[in-house]
Amino acid sequence: MIEKLKIKKFSNNVNTPKSIITGGAGFIGSNLVDHLINIGHKVVVLDNFVSGKKSNLAQHKKKDLKIVKIDISKGKNLAKYFKGADYIFHLAALAQIIPSIKNPKKYYKNNVIGTLNVVEGAKKVKIKKLIYAASASCYGTPKSFPTSEKDKIDLRHPYAVTKFIGEEIVMRYASMFNMPNISLRFFNVYGPRLDILSQYSAVMGNFISQKKNKKPLTVVGDGKQTRDFIHVDDLVSALVKVIQSKSVNKIYNLGSGKRTSINTIAKLFGGKKKFIPFRPGEPKNSQANILKIKKEINWKPKISIEEGIKKLLKR
Repeated sequence: MIEKLKIKKFSNNVNTPKSIITGGAGFIGSNLVDHLINIGHKVVVLDNFVSGKKSNLAQHKKKDLKIVKIDISKGKNLAKYFKGADYIFHLAALAQIIPSIKNPKKYYKNNVIGTLNVVEGAKKVKIKKLIYAASASCYGTPKSFPTSEKDKIDLRHPYAVTKFIGEEIVMRYASMFNMPNISLRFFNVYGPRLDILSQYSAVMGNFISQKKNKKPLTVVGDGKQTRDFIHVDDLVSALVKVIQSKSVNKIYNLGSGKRTSINTIAKLFGGKKKFIPFRPGEPKNSQANILKIKKEINWKPKISIEEGIKKLLKR
């Protein structure tokens, strides 16, 4: 369970905090909805339900949660949904590499135009903070580990390009219009409600599906490549810490800060393994330098990979 964080900042606020979450019916978004409602927020979810599921939000009462079915890439005026909101969490995006190569225009429309519409809408209303879900894919194949926010940007595919352009829009608006914006570069997120097709944790998604169907775990290459896996509970606690903080106009890595090999993940899942050819263009290693967010936001991850996978397999 996510720990209950005390929101001291809200104690002087007569009104109940209100949060908007784009993509709130998805894997990460729905986990964030759970936590925000748990700490007393009213939540409005904007989702087109292409990948999000209504079942992810079914446990909440209508008095706490409002759901709006909308495609933000088509929404010319999102400001009307943002009125009275304290916080906007922009999580909505298309998030797979291969489809982005096959259909870059679709990814541009969803991830770039969608983000522009959200930021334009937020600019018209008075909010306390806008959080953008950026991607660690902007680092491409990093040369140094752990990789910090100052490391080289290396965009290898349309998905990475569109997510980085989205970040640029969010941060330029922050400086040009004095908006309270934050960009968080997500690494490999996993946990309950993980979409098996999700780019955030493709390995975990595949292994969950294969374990469920009693098939061998497909390990790419020799399995020695590493990834930085962060449990969604830790990620959500970071999102809440960010809105509590005074930090604005900043970019932060959001990962566990640790490297775990694919062979280790396969061992924790258990069962037979099947090795398949290495896919070109994928980074050999991934590890977030999280010193900046730990220091400035006073946050640190708490769930080990062993504990996280154990929780995952219990469901």
